[in-house]
Amino acid sequence: MLATMKDVAKEAGVSLSTVSNTLSGNVRVTEDTRKRVVEASQRLNYQKNGIAADLKSKTMRTIALIVDDLAGPFFSQFIQGIQRVALDNRYDVVACSALGQKDSMGVKFLQERRASGAIVFASDIAEDLLIDSARRGLPIVAIDRMIANDHLVSIAVDNFQGGYLATKHLIDLGHKHIAYIAGSNDSVDDHQRFLGFQRALAEHGLSPHFDLRISGDFTENGGYRAIKTLVAQKDLPTAIFFANDEMAIGGLRALAAEQISVPQDVSVVGFDDIVLARYVSPGLTTVRQPIYEMGALAMNILLTSLLGSSPKTTVHKLPCELILRDSCQRLAPSTLS
Repeated sequence: MLATMKDVAKEAGVSLSTVSNTLSGNVRVTEDTRKRVVEASQRLNYQKNGIAADLKSKTMRTIALIVDDLAGPFFSQFIQGIQRVALDNRYDVVACSALGQKDSMGVKFLQERRASGAIVFASDIAEDLLIDSARRGLPIVAIDRMIANDHLVSIAVDNFQGGYLATKHLIDLGHKHIAYIAGSNDSVDDHQRFLGFQRALAEHGLSPHFDLRISGDFTENGGYRAIKTLVAQKDLPTAIFFANDEMAIGGLRALAAEQISVPQDVSVVGFDDIVLARYVSPGLTTVRQPIYEMGALAMNILLTSLLGSSPKTTVHKLPCELILRDSCQRLAPSTLS
């Protein structure tokens, strides 16, 4: 159990205020008192609560990053964007989990205002809590949400556009028999990407094959399993659109294991443009969403709010970009249906 300031005061035989003043250097104390307090804090291994001290002095320079999950290359690039701007402006970033919802550390940071501001990339955090926390004076940037509210700023990627771009590229290459490897069922991003996929098909007089819509759960292993399922159905499409790059990389591994060549036998497109996408073989054609830039923009918006300026807009929708590499090719005339 961690020692408290009260424990130090008891150990040193002084008042709580004397311990506080001695350790903070706010008030001069006798050398004997200072020595007793310091020695007591060392014996008890007392660590000063920096967050509490910042709250009391109102000089807190901490940004809470509240997320569902820090795993995966996507979040690595996102956090780099946040950290670069934070470090340049001498702010610390503290990552908080949103798992557990009501009892999570992320919820406590919002409810108790334990930070100067917050960047929230967590579907588990209720919209009402975000709005209420921002209304009470905590600057908040909500990622992957479109919340029209004067008290907080929302940033999201145009996932519909990204899904459309990926699918249209495959259609332009002559593909009509296209599989869609989906993410998790409750993902708004996946839903929007699939709507873009459907729109591109519809514009070219094509219909989605729902037996070719398989869940990959946004994971590399999920993408691997999805390809195994497609192969088992014995109706392999000529092209596959994966709803993220991690699934696409797992899919490339499964296709190689089945001795199915990419792009000669099947063309593959991913989504995100994570760093690994350019290094797999073949290089992965993908839809780039501005991951790093999204983090940097979120941090810049918070800094603007903390300096007392109102953001020019409260809703930002960032465009996607199709990145062409070697995992797609034009469908051979003999295979056109």
